[in-house]
Amino acid sequence: MAEESPQAGGPGPFETRTIRELVGLMSRHDLAELELKDGERSIKLKRNVPVLTAMPVAAPVAAPVYAPAPVAAAPAPAGEAKPAKALLEIKSPTPGTFYAQDKPGSPAYVQVGSKVSPTTVVCQVEAMKIFNEIPAEVTGTIVEVCVENKQPVEYGQVLFRVDPSA
Repeated sequence: MAEESPQAGGPGPFETRTIRELVGLMSRHDLAELELKDGERSIKLKRNVPVLTAMPVAAPVAAPVYAPAPVAAAPAPAGEAKPAKALLEIKSPTPGTFYAQDKPGSPAYVQVGSKVSPTTVVCQVEAMKIFNEIPAEVTGTIVEVCVENKQPVEYGQVLFRVDPSA
């Protein structure tokens, strides 16, 4: 993938750090594709951007005159519903393959119920034979693992949900 060689003029367009920054900019500015060329070398970055299409909506069918009108159900009292917990999400910083453990046969980095801190490594994402350890960057307890081991993931895809209050 990218070369990590220092250059006199600063980071080059093909260094991992620069590519990660470009992917972040693509997401923030809703860019679907970016292509860079430097002499003989080139790189093309693409994001899967959901395509919004307008779906025709059928007009409601009027009930026949002889049918009784449906009775609206009484709304549930507002005081009985518990507010949903605000969960934090750990997202993939790069597209690649998700690995839940360091090596086959070794225990998973984290699982539901694991306590994490910002520096806790929660998984690896492999892209073009480069394995990137992904830190939690949040504090709390893992309440959901959203992807399976060896599953392909996209940039920004939710990998874990964390309860910060637990």
